[in-house]
Amino acid sequence: MDTERLDRQFAFIREIDREKAIKRQTYRSDGVHKENDAEHAWHIAIMTLLLNEYANEKIDVLRTVGMLLIHDLVEIDAGDTYAYDEEGKKTQHEREQKAAERIFGLLPDDQGKQLRALWDEFEAGDTPEARFARTMDHIQPMMLNAATDGKAWVEHGVQLNQILAHNSNTAEGSRELWEYAYENFIVPNLAKGRIRGNGD
Repeated sequence: MDTERLDRQFAFIREIDREKAIKRQTYRSDGVHKENDAEHAWHIAIMTLLLNEYANEKIDVLRTVGMLLIHDLVEIDAGDTYAYDEEGKKTQHEREQKAAERIFGLLPDDQGKQLRALWDEFEAGDTPEARFARTMDHIQPMMLNAATDGKAWVEHGVQLNQILAHNSNTAEGSRELWEYAYENFIVPNLAKGRIRGNGD
């Protein structure tokens, strides 16, 4: 038994438990509690198992699920950057790159490189798996916002043009899911005033 390898693996496993403490701005469907990063990752991993039939291109489902389970681990150090926080976005890349070095560096070298490459693939968004993963990452909070009567959108005064800009590449993973989300999650909340129209 390679005890040093196991020590490093369990060090990483203990460290990523901290993801459960990273709060997001999106409310759970109960409209009371905000979800954490671990809940978000679990939710979009299951969404991928169920919705991969709508991907624009054939994807490796297990690879995509793995990508989604690790994509926000860097927020243990970097914190969650809200989709519409323009100031936070200015330093997001630098903060997350530094975090990726430390967190994936806890693992044995082969596994650290493997997970870091998967994280980099998600960030680049250049493969069918990464494109679909990013679609899941964007649609899930839209769904929860719609389920909570637009609660987080209202709290942050989110405008339609911000949502459309943030989702400019969402259809690259699945046109069908983007169209469904737009018609069922965005349009009704715009009509109810939960999303501010441009210029409101």
